[in-house]
Amino acid sequence: MDNKDFKKEFCTTAKKYGFRTAFGCCYKESSECLFVLELQKSNYSNLYYLNLKTYIQGVFGIRYTIHKDYLKKDMGDIFNRQPPEYSSIFDLEVDTPNEKRIKMLNAFFDDFIVPYSEKNLSISGIRELVESKKILLTSAIEDELNRLYPKKE
Repeated sequence: MDNKDFKKEFCTTAKKYGFRTAFGCCYKESSECLFVLELQKSNYSNLYYLNLKTYIQGVFGIRYTIHKDYLKKDMGDIFNRQPPEYSSIFDLEVDTPNEKRIKMLNAFFDDFIVPYSEKNLSISGIRELVESKKILLTSAIEDELNRLYPKKE
């Protein structure tokens, strides 16, 4: 599978799972958060990294919109990458038949992206991910999150 076909297949798969596309990225949004999937090509090999970015609405007074600066240039309030066990999907130097790579991509969305994105679209889900140590927040983001969305006791 070449680069163009892989990016196209990735976006086609993301759309099947309810993502929209803009500026070469795939995204979902809620009233609380914007969640973005961005493929980043390695400079050294035919490998992609999947940047998983979450923007929390209202943090530092910012209301995020679907804009190229946010989707492509900014790291977001929460930044992550695909877990290592899925990296072979994104390594186009590994000779994998197209049908198999597409099946792997669908399984990746089923097993990881859908549940992860659903958590990242709500403040309560983000807090669950923090508590389970699946994501880390910088102290500034954590302070803003607690200021904007105080924890319910």
